[in-house]
Amino acid sequence: MAATDDRRPKYRRIADSLREAIRSGEYGPGDRLPGENELMAEYGVARMTARQALGVLRDEGIAEARKGAGVFVRSFRPIRRRGIQRLAPELWGNGRSIWSADIESRALEVDQVAVSEETAPAYVSAALDLAADELVCVRRRRFVLDDKPVQVATSYLPLSLVAGSAITQADTGPGGTYARLAELGLEPAHFREEIRSRMPSPDEVAQLGISPGTPVILIRRTAFTEQGRPVEVNEMALDAGSYVLEYDFGAS
Repeated sequence: MAATDDRRPKYRRIADSLREAIRSGEYGPGDRLPGENELMAEYGVARMTARQALGVLRDEGIAEARKGAGVFVRSFRPIRRRGIQRLAPELWGNGRSIWSADIESRALEVDQVAVSEETAPAYVSAALDLAADELVCVRRRRFVLDDKPVQVATSYLPLSLVAGSAITQADTGPGGTYARLAELGLEPAHFREEIRSRMPSPDEVAQLGISPGTPVILIRRTAFTEQGRPVEVNEMALDAGSYVLEYDFGAS
């Protein structure tokens, strides 16, 4: 086993050692990690090797660089995304955001909102049972929690259903899109979510302020009325380093 370990690149050995020190509690959330000069002196390596070692931890989402200050252990106060409770009508039906199930008293901001009318991608048209050239209302948002971007989302809704409503405005009002759909007689009664993960696209790296090696969680949610009519497709990209996904349901 030792011989195998010895064949690891030097930067990988340093990164593994630092990771173990973080896991053991030697370095806690918010603590500054040894800098390049310190690692060079301790391990007898070149600057590039020390830089690569710290880069591994940044790419894994364990550490973050602060300009002019160094590399620090990333603080992890997760957003506990309660996948079932957050969609209950008791929230949005009473004028509350579905985010209120996740963030408790933390400060959430939607710092970017763009609303447009577009032809939907083919897979969205299929999911919404629309003709290929039918227009949809597209709502793009970025969500910031504790001053850090944590999610970007794009919703698609049939324009024929929501034209002229507050859904086509930047501010949809209390309860958000689902409350407005309910006012239109299109109350969501059933949801389907598909979840996967991958490395982020360049746009997601920029939007979420993450390193290229930090994975994103992709959630595609489709909302249906009681009659089974699809009324929204919402695609979300979540910074995986900021979330715990929680699902609480009965055995039946």
